Amino acid sequence: MGWLRKSLSDDSAKSASLGILSFEAAKTMSRLLSLYESLSNEQVANLKGNVVKSRGVAYLNSMDEGFLLGLACAERLEDLDKSAMVIARLGQKCSDLALQQFGAVYTDLKLGTIDFTKLEYKSRDVERKIAKMEKFVYATQGLFNSLEGLAEMEISEKKMKIWKKNNDVAMQGQQKANFDSFAQNISIKRKQVRLFKEASLWNQTFDKCVRIMARITCIVYARICYVFGPYIPVLPATAMSRNIRFLRQKDLGRVYPELSITDPSKEQIGSKSGPIPVNTGKTALVRFYTRKSILFVSEEGKYGMKNNRVLHAAGPATLGGSGLALRYADVILLAERYLDAAVRIGNDARENLYEMLPENLKVAVRRKLGKKLRRWGGGGDGELLAAGWRDAVEDIMGWLGPMARDTVTWQMERNLEKRELRLKPSVLLVQTLHFSDKEKTEAAIAEVLVGLSCIYRYENRLLTRLEC
Repeated sequence: MGWLRKSLSDDSAKSASLGILSFEAAKTMSRLLSLYESLSNEQVANLKGNVVKSRGVAYLNSMDEGFLLGLACAERLEDLDKSAMVIARLGQKCSDLALQQFGAVYTDLKLGTIDFTKLEYKSRDVERKIAKMEKFVYATQGLFNSLEGLAEMEISEKKMKIWKKNNDVAMQGQQKANFDSFAQNISIKRKQVRLFKEASLWNQTFDKCVRIMARITCIVYARICYVFGPYIPVLPATAMSRNIRFLRQKDLGRVYPELSITDPSKEQIGSKSGPIPVNTGKTALVRFYTRKSILFVSEEGKYGMKNNRVLHAAGPATLGGSGLALRYADVILLAERYLDAAVRIGNDARENLYEMLPENLKVAVRRKLGKKLRRWGGGGDGELLAAGWRDAVEDIMGWLGPMARDTVTWQMERNLEKRELRLKPSVLLVQTLHFSDKEKTEAAIAEVLVGLSCIYRYENRLLTRLEC
């Protein structure tokens, strides 16, 4: 990795400052920091031990843990590719010729022609660079906020000057005090902007910024290969993952228990039998293309750089492929709120929830509710039935609710990414409703809504009797 070493030539000292491009650089840094943190031992253990094995993900998405890890790997790689593209573009403005060639180096890295052994994740030197990047990101975010505030104050300043010019009269005591206070505040704000420019990426050179981001990019990629390499054969193998791939499956758990996982190539991707009864005569699979297509590798072995490939990988039988993931997440969260509500839910609230459903789900809910009501018949055992329905609905919401919340969180993170710099690991698509089987999700939602209707039919009737 000699190309990453700091150049001592005079050309490097003449590198220009980032200036306005500091905000794009800070956004890229924040994405790299998020990726770096998402690959820590704790986060990887959570992904393998909790996320892919959670009831909702296993039932609605897939039981194949290797397949789910492949999707997670692809999403992390796509985020890294986006960062690498920005770094390569910024590298063209560097005075160091080695940094100008980062795009070619990253390609070689992904082809496995660069030695990974010197890319140590969480080493002392790397942690110092991570801390430095965090300071730059926070300072650049502060600069952005200060510039926004200064811009608003300067607009007010121009209006005040126009007012003074058109009203050529002596200002009175309180009025003059207000003008003086404003002048003092805008002066403080300008000083704050200057300080943030000194501490942020604004005054840093292209060479310094690109060098530190390039190194972290390579380290993150090496870490991805180490974490996911044992299950994704198309990734370049690190020394550790290369050895693991050749271990016998029965010895894998004994030698590397944290990496013990079923090999997807030896097990058919199927769906788990969950709490909602399904027609066993119909195979319910979440289908994608091939492992190579998940990792976006062409037949020639070249890695694609097209944006949002993971997002568009969801097939037509999934909620993401049908464009219903966020809509159903909103329905589930509203139903969860109504289930936990301490007050009586009126007909208007129930009608609003019903109107959020697509037509096919409305028909399914009406049909299912009609059967339940005819079976119930409004007998004296309403209290027992309502309690049973509440237990059943709470059990379903126990695994359906977290996926709905993660779906909304994923969307919010993508929207906030345009305005805020986030350093924490982001939610993965694989833990949302995006890849969930449409038929099974709709069956679960219908069960929840029918249960809610039965619960509140009894509880509202009971409250009405008590009020009379």
